[in-house]
Amino acid sequence: MKPKDQILTRMYMVLTLLSIVPVIVAAQIGWIVITDKAELRDRAKEQARSTVEIPAMRGSITDASGRTLATNTARYDLALDPTVKGFRAVADRFYEGLAEITDRSVSHYRTAVKERHSPQYVALYDGLTERQYEKVKGWDVPGVILTPRFARRYMHGSTAAHVMGHVGGDGHGLAGLELEYDDALSGTPGKRVVKRDRSGRIKAFVGGQVRKPNHGNDLRLTIDLVRQATLEDELRQGVRESKASWGTAVAMDPETGAILAMANVPTYNPNRPGDASSAARRNRVITDRFEPGSTFKLVGGTAVVDQGLVSMDDSVETGEGWAVFHGHTMKDVSAYGTISFAEVISKSSNVGMAKTVRSHLEPGTFYQYARNMGFSTPTWVDLPGEQEGVLKTPDEWSQTTLTSMSIGYEVAVTPLQLVTAYSAVANGGRLLKPYVVAERRDVTGETLWRNETDSIRRVMKPETARKLRSTFEQAVEKGTATEAKIEGLRVAGKTGTALQVTDGHYTKEQARASFVGFFPADDPKVTLLVIVGGPQTSIYGGAVAAPIFRRVARRWAGTFPSVVDRMTAETQSGPQRPTPPLDSLLRRAALPQESTRTLPNLTGASTRQALHWLRRQGVDAKLYGQGVVRDQKPQPGAPVPSRVLLESGS
Repeated sequence: MKPKDQILTRMYMVLTLLSIVPVIVAAQIGWIVITDKAELRDRAKEQARSTVEIPAMRGSITDASGRTLATNTARYDLALDPTVKGFRAVADRFYEGLAEITDRSVSHYRTAVKERHSPQYVALYDGLTERQYEKVKGWDVPGVILTPRFARRYMHGSTAAHVMGHVGGDGHGLAGLELEYDDALSGTPGKRVVKRDRSGRIKAFVGGQVRKPNHGNDLRLTIDLVRQATLEDELRQGVRESKASWGTAVAMDPETGAILAMANVPTYNPNRPGDASSAARRNRVITDRFEPGSTFKLVGGTAVVDQGLVSMDDSVETGEGWAVFHGHTMKDVSAYGTISFAEVISKSSNVGMAKTVRSHLEPGTFYQYARNMGFSTPTWVDLPGEQEGVLKTPDEWSQTTLTSMSIGYEVAVTPLQLVTAYSAVANGGRLLKPYVVAERRDVTGETLWRNETDSIRRVMKPETARKLRSTFEQAVEKGTATEAKIEGLRVAGKTGTALQVTDGHYTKEQARASFVGFFPADDPKVTLLVIVGGPQTSIYGGAVAAPIFRRVARRWAGTFPSVVDRMTAETQSGPQRPTPPLDSLLRRAALPQESTRTLPNLTGASTRQALHWLRRQGVDAKLYGQGVVRDQKPQPGAPVPSRVLLESGS
């Protein structure tokens, strides 16, 4: 065979083989279709299926009385597929309707649809309310896509903002309890099987598997809304009156460790956290460390009395109000001369405390008492971001450290550490772990977990605590804290003034004026600390912080029945009179000379009647709700206060 014929023969053979390949492939496909038809159908269905997440409802946060502080509200995101048949015919009416119920113009929506990036999808509005959702749904516009989601709402705005914190755009906690208890509040989302078409659009899948979400737990706090609002009001007023830069306050039940209220000025609205500065969002109660000044005299006073080294009646020579320690001069506000050790505390003598501590305490002993009171470790409160404080060990001390620490310098504490230490004095010597969450409940209301009092250690003998309480009561009666005195209520406490270090020197420009105390002094129900930063009218805690304490304590007293009974007995002479009914008081209020010394029972009266009577008595009233009065603070029978809080409902 010629070479040419050989080439042609091979070429024909190759072409023949190539022509057979498609036939073989087609036959194989046909065989697969015939024999594996059911399996292919199942695979196609599986590929067309998908799952979408069913969001879990975030748990609510309530106050100690069950009032809702934070909850979830339904919101809906609006999107559109403008290619759906029938949309063009109603487009203009749709845009106009959206503009009427939202804060955006017709042209905004028209432009968004025209300049969309995806041919079949455009997001138009995030966060429609329930009412807006119902309107859009009722229009029955082709191509509209409404996706539900939950939005967090803080019912009382900035009230207790630093305690609750806030959530981010994804619904997870970023600060406060929202962050600390995020896992418990969040719950677990569910899933639903859906069907996707070739364009990726989701359609309902009849019979598709659904896994229901596990909704988040609810938190009930130790904080009462009315007391919290009172503390915030008075702290804000005190900061404004003293022309200060900021203020912080925290109250604690000394018998349990429960936090009763926690406030900061400036504050922020957790519904709009992005509008506030980082300083306004900071919870100074747990994040700020400061030199406590004279409030830290608690440590030295406790140590020398508890060790039996000094009696409250022992004399201390303070001279002309100044003394030199290792080349550094220490001064008192006044020259006290020779005074008792009890007066060293009540008059807040720097010289007297420094001399006493230097003469009777070893550095290790002073350090151990300070450490036992919790000044070197976190309190482990259930809030995020807590700082430890600064307490140098004796091997780090200079020659002046002991005398400086004795009056609250060369040491840094947090407000929460300080109020916890003073609570130990109030309760007889036990250091307690503070907490904000009283209990956790599931969506059905069943209690899953309840906080209990946690006694960390005993920091002083009960007798020492009793002696200190008496001395701190003298500080209020005739010492540096007379501005904290309340008629009919025994108050004990200690003032503090700490200067700010600037360029290595102490200056008055950013002084911190403080007062920490408890009431009633002989049976404490509340320990309250108030700190004012950078006051301009005075740098002294007795002049700036103590008045805030007094106003808060006076208003809070009516919320404790045992305290009300005691104050009523103190302020009334003779047998207690029955509480007059409101209707008779209203008739008497028309006569200018008539008044009453006790608060009537306002519940059941209309808010208009209650407000009328209170204003005639010169009482400032704060009203929550409308309609009929359901609750009042103080309770009936209490001495008429400067302010009353009323809760009402229809």
